[in-house]
Order: sequence, then structure tokens, then C-alpha cells
Amino acid sequence: KKAALAGVAEAERRTGYTAGGMSPFGQRTSTPVYVDESVVGHDTVFISAGRRGLEIEMRPNDLLMLTNAAVGRIAQLD
Repeated sequence: KKAALAGVAEAERRTGYTAGGMSPFGQRTSTPVYVDESVVGHDTVFISAGRRGLEIEMRPNDLLMLTNAAVGRIAQLD
């Protein structure tokens, strides 16, 4: 029902990536991916490619398929 960001040290330890370059792909262990439902309204999205400043552009459906992401209402815009 609620989502919270992990601390930097914990996120880096779990993913193997440094802060600012965490990618849903190629992590040390399988980690669940959660995506806000608004992503499907875009033609393409940019995803971190594992290094700060390096991104890949892909279609939302490809992101969801490749990461087996759970989609839901995460962000609320006021």
C-alpha cells in the first residue's frame, strides 16, 4: 500500500550500482521492479543503463515485459 525509497547504502548494496546509475537490468540479485501506471501513457521512457548519465530509451511495454514489473499508482501529482 505504501512505497518508500531505500537508503543510498542499502540500494547500492542490493543492486551493485552506485547512486544515480541504478538500473532495473543486470542487478546482482533479482529485485522486484515497480512502475507507476502513468508510464504506459508515453511512447517511450528513459531508463538508467547502470552508470550515472547513461540511459536507454525504450517502449513502456518492453520495459514491463523485460523487468516483469508490477504496475500501479505510485506517484500522485497534486
